[in-house]
Amino acid sequence: MPKSVLDERYYEVAKPKSLAERILITARDRVYEDFIRELNPIESTSILDVGISDVLTDGANVLERLYPHRSRITACGLGEAEDFQAEFPEVSYVRIEPNRRLPFNDRAFDIATSNAVLEHVGSEQNQRHFVSELSRVAEKVFISVPHRYFPIEHHTGMPFLHWFDRTFDFACRALGKAKWAQEEELILMSSQRLKRLVPEGRKAKIGFTGIPLGPVSSNLYLVLE
Repeated sequence: MPKSVLDERYYEVAKPKSLAERILITARDRVYEDFIRELNPIESTSILDVGISDVLTDGANVLERLYPHRSRITACGLGEAEDFQAEFPEVSYVRIEPNRRLPFNDRAFDIATSNAVLEHVGSEQNQRHFVSELSRVAEKVFISVPHRYFPIEHHTGMPFLHWFDRTFDFACRALGKAKWAQEEELILMSSQRLKRLVPEGRKAKIGFTGIPLGPVSSNLYLVLE
């Protein structure tokens, strides 16, 4: 199956021009604002963006859409990303393999970032590897994820049932969305889970971002320095 088709499953709820997509765009724009505020990149800053989408929508690839110095971005993804490369010709693109070592030297970049990727890598061990690799190849890291305790679950559109594993699993199976209850597809993220992934010796900050609802805001971010 082409990677672009696989990526479409992550946008099943946020259909183009829908209310859900408008909410997604608002959330990701605010994630971008926090990325800029926390890391303060300048024109010469080199940035690695791990996990771009082969599906081009107004809610996807927020860094490439908004960042003014695209030629300083190297993007990574699992597919050929032909449409992505046509849309963002200034961005360098490198195809990678899931849960493998990134094909870059230590500290090759000033910043490594990923948005809405960490929750899909398949296990906590894979998550630790993912965070460790971003930490290895960059001086600073900014990772953002959907927040488990936002009232609406991002991938299924379910309200509140995702706050508990048992109710989320039951609802997914009852509503024909069983794939989202599988760890290899989705790990629901909380601040406590993010804390467990911080590499030893790295200074970390975890914050709320996206749609601002205090402790139930739509997204979380992790900054590593």
